[in-house]
Amino acid sequence: MKDLTCVVVGGGFAGIHALKAIHKACHKGLNGRKLRLILIDKGSAHVRKVLLFRPAVSEEGITVPWEQVMPEGTRFIQGRVTSMDKESKQLTLEDSKGLEHKLEYDVLVVAIGSIVRQAAPEQGGISLTGLEAAERIRERWHANLKLAVKETNTQEKQRLMSAAVAGAGITGIETSAEMVHAMRTEAVKLGLDPKLIRVHLFNSQERLFLEGPAKVAHRLERYLTDLGVVLHHGRRVIKEELGLVHVNDGSPIPVGLTVWTLGLTPNPALLSLGLPVTMDGQIVVDESYRVKDAPGVYGIGDCAHVVDPANGAADRMTCKEAIPQATRLGGIVHADLIDAPAAKHKSVSEGYTVGLGPGHGLVWSRTWGMDIMITGKLAYKVKSFMWNYSSMVR
Repeated sequence: MKDLTCVVVGGGFAGIHALKAIHKACHKGLNGRKLRLILIDKGSAHVRKVLLFRPAVSEEGITVPWEQVMPEGTRFIQGRVTSMDKESKQLTLEDSKGLEHKLEYDVLVVAIGSIVRQAAPEQGGISLTGLEAAERIRERWHANLKLAVKETNTQEKQRLMSAAVAGAGITGIETSAEMVHAMRTEAVKLGLDPKLIRVHLFNSQERLFLEGPAKVAHRLERYLTDLGVVLHHGRRVIKEELGLVHVNDGSPIPVGLTVWTLGLTPNPALLSLGLPVTMDGQIVVDESYRVKDAPGVYGIGDCAHVVDPANGAADRMTCKEAIPQATRLGGIVHADLIDAPAAKHKSVSEGYTVGLGPGHGLVWSRTWGMDIMITGKLAYKVKSFMWNYSSMVR
């Protein structure tokens, strides 16, 4: 009997957890058939994207070798899918050497995730989009502090010891907290006054953390202020030019570096696959992650528009929602392959974990109609566990 081939495209959080779940579920048996697993990703290793701020403040690595996150026996292909034929169940892909290949599949999981929104080149600054950008950010503020050591002009010295983070979502909050801690630590080493370090966090909304209640936002604000982050609510950065951050409201602010953290958008590579997408660019899937008019094709994670059939709520683009989707998908794929009833999507409970610099964090969840909040070191341990769990780091 012919073995089956399952291809997972995308080795982010959704992709690696889908591989694990499908491998585990299909070990139960497929009516005598075996399932061959293949992962396709353009990267040479899994990148822990929720930790992109780390290489912006230190030399800590945030990649994990593929063999540590793939089930035993999984084949890895470094490359990108350029097109697909739904009728013949065939992918066209370009490998890391630029060579084109054809690959047949029986099951296809599209989990190519999202990309970080970038500021336009004329807006200046550096968008925190990947490892290279993070390293440039670290090099810039390090160089600025070294210049500040020799600077005799008080205003220029303060500018070199200041930075801005444009965008106050979870990434912006975590980045600003890590930067102010790292910059102050380095300032002490260089003989500079750490109290002169300024990291400005610009928030276009009227408060932080619109995803949760105001009391959580206020607690976050107190934490950031105590760390030394200067918050600017209701102010949107327009551009950084000649050492000044220009905003929509108020005078320009002198800074040595601007970091853009503008949130996520579905991966535009989806458009080349010919699958149905929403106006926002996400794949349209049913309650069991199946793609309409594409037999054997499923979509999960940031690239999929996943809706809870019970309440009509759409999942957000976060790993806390992508990973449960991936885990559930394992059973769905197994059920579909043996013609059994499949599970349906169910939303996760509301909750977020936020890192606030080394050793500190905040956890919020809404359970049974009550808001539960944990802060400090315990919250950081929870956040660290989630970071590690997302990338299967033990």
